[in-house]
Amino acid sequence: MDTPTATWRPPLFWRAVQVLARLLVALLARLEVSGDVPEHLRRGPLILAANHISPFDPAVLAAACQTRGIAPRIMATGGLFRAPVIGALMRHAGHLRVDRGTAGVHRALDDAAAAVARGSVVLVYPEGRIGLDPGLWPERGKTGAARLALACGAPIIPVAQWGSHEVLPYRTPEGMLPGIARSLLRRPVIRVRFGDPLDLHDLTHGTPGAARRGTDRIIDAITDTLVPLRRDEPDRPRHVDPGRPVDTSRAHRRRPAA
Repeated sequence: MDTPTATWRPPLFWRAVQVLARLLVALLARLEVSGDVPEHLRRGPLILAANHISPFDPAVLAAACQTRGIAPRIMATGGLFRAPVIGALMRHAGHLRVDRGTAGVHRALDDAAAAVARGSVVLVYPEGRIGLDPGLWPERGKTGAARLALACGAPIIPVAQWGSHEVLPYRTPEGMLPGIARSLLRRPVIRVRFGDPLDLHDLTHGTPGAARRGTDRIIDAITDTLVPLRRDEPDRPRHVDPGRPVDTSRAHRRRPAA
């Protein structure tokens, strides 16, 4: 766990991986990045809250952040950290482990709060999983991102992405090679947009219901940021992954205005 004794700076290794991510994304797709992050926030403290639609998302967001001069620390599933080689690389890059479904999951929020306190940019997926909404709109979020923002008082910026679901299927590595081959030929457009900073200052950390209200605002902001990226697919995506299950139990009530 980080301690707030010194300002954290992203290692050169992670910066280099972001450059490689841009090259990888450029090979498989056409990346379009819009919106911006205020210059005084690019080195943190800052929380980026993004929608999650594909296993390819981390590479896309690493590349998109690199275009804006940001090197975020990603909150990622503990399974990646347990992998022999990838786990060591994730730790070296400064990413943050989330052991979902275990008693230690709460440590992830403490680690993230310490990272933000040291001036880091932390990237979170408020939905807590790759979304299973049939229209690929953001699902009802988990409260971790809002609790982090309320505890730290750090700015939070919504990030929306669209198109990465056309590169890698939900059940990757199953079907990964056909997906990559298709992308090499078609090079789909992947769009990422950084939204406006979100104001949660009227909510008080620890007040009953504050984290839930903050979470709904975050998901609403991501949804609104996503709208201009998929104007030609307002209801359902054109690309349908037959291996992706559908789950409407976590549907977020708000839908973008027409």
